Amino acid sequence: MKDVELDKLIQQDHEASTAFCLGDPEPKKRLYSQSGDATLANPIGPPARGWQQVVAVLDAAAALLRDGKPTEFERISEFETADLAYIIEIERTTVKIGGAEERSSVALRATTIFRREEAGWKIVHRHADPITTPRPVQSIVMR
Repeated sequence: MKDVELDKLIQQDHEASTAFCLGDPEPKKRLYSQSGDATLANPIGPPARGWQQVVAVLDAAAALLRDGKPTEFERISEFETADLAYIIEIERTTVKIGGAEERSSVALRATTIFRREEAGWKIVHRHADPITTPRPVQSIVMR
């Protein structure tokens, strides 16, 4: 059975992505667990662990974005239990990155894990990367 509160959090997360693409990380931060085991692995840096590191990474990443908007959240998979859930999506966005004057199209493969905490459902982990199409095995070799 679908948890209404979890569905609400996922919708809020999608809405927070709009603010994030405009350079505002605050709505996204409000959805995160503030626990020491919260993690974030975004496409522009190494994984962050713990509330303070997650906040720092969200602030730094949002500062690089402006004038953007998500265009699609393509759900690939989802699963939930009473206290844990995950979604895997392809997130498509148009956004100005860094000093660019033109919007770029961005597609990210994103896995988000949610956990029920005392305050309700929270994001406990997110991993996003640009791998949305097949790649040759050589692409994983570090140069």
